[in-house]
Amino acid sequence: MDLSQIKMVVTDMDGTLLNSKHEVSSRFFGLFEELKKRDILFVAASGRQYASIVHKLKPIKNEILVIAENGALIKEQERELLVTPIQNHLKNSLLSKIDNIQGAHAMLCGKYKAYFDGKSVPFLEQLKEYYASYEIHDDFSSVTDEIIKIAVYHNVSAEDFVYPAMKDLENQIKVKVSGLNWLDLNHTDANKGFALQNLMQRFGLKKNEVLVFGDYNNDLEMLALVDYSFAMKNAHKDVKKVANYITTTNDDDGVEKVLEQLLS
Repeated sequence: MDLSQIKMVVTDMDGTLLNSKHEVSSRFFGLFEELKKRDILFVAASGRQYASIVHKLKPIKNEILVIAENGALIKEQERELLVTPIQNHLKNSLLSKIDNIQGAHAMLCGKYKAYFDGKSVPFLEQLKEYYASYEIHDDFSSVTDEIIKIAVYHNVSAEDFVYPAMKDLENQIKVKVSGLNWLDLNHTDANKGFALQNLMQRFGLKKNEVLVFGDYNNDLEMLALVDYSFAMKNAHKDVKKVANYITTTNDDDGVEKVLEQLLS
């Protein structure tokens, strides 16, 4: 495997760059400095909100590109490069449908803040891990922000209990299981692959010049775009089918091990 032509590294956050304690390793930050010396761009691509991603990557936040909310938002520092919001006419019907799924509740994700209702309050400490910037509203109708994602939490399994109820809407909305308890709803054009393609065109990069890491189904489109696509050992089975290579788990520094090979 010849990684000498790589000009961009793209990695998911949860289950990939972050370990099971939701931490970025000090080993990674050292490797980032080496990437920078070689003029290799680094992109954090996550279902998380922008504020949460840059909080995790605070030491380097002004030196990276960020794909947030599953590709609905791309930012370079405070400059928006792409925004793909959910159409307003869909928002209320989606919320109504989610409300009828036992054990599920929804959160609205705007460009800069997430919006929770009373159902989320019991899970607030857990949600703070993923949403660094949020407001609590009694009624979602009072939210006026541009919504770029609806996140759905299920207390047992989003894949088993939420996805079956939402999959018939896939011609209208992007439906992605993004974790054991999470399902995300975005504009049909908003996915990490669409966002990455935008960046590749912006920087004139070919598919053999980009290295991508992922672990869950919201990573499938971006993994399919490039030659050097890596699934984590802890990845969903669908991700392992799409990726061309497999590295070790997120708790065994799977990303860092490949980067060390790249930089050797």
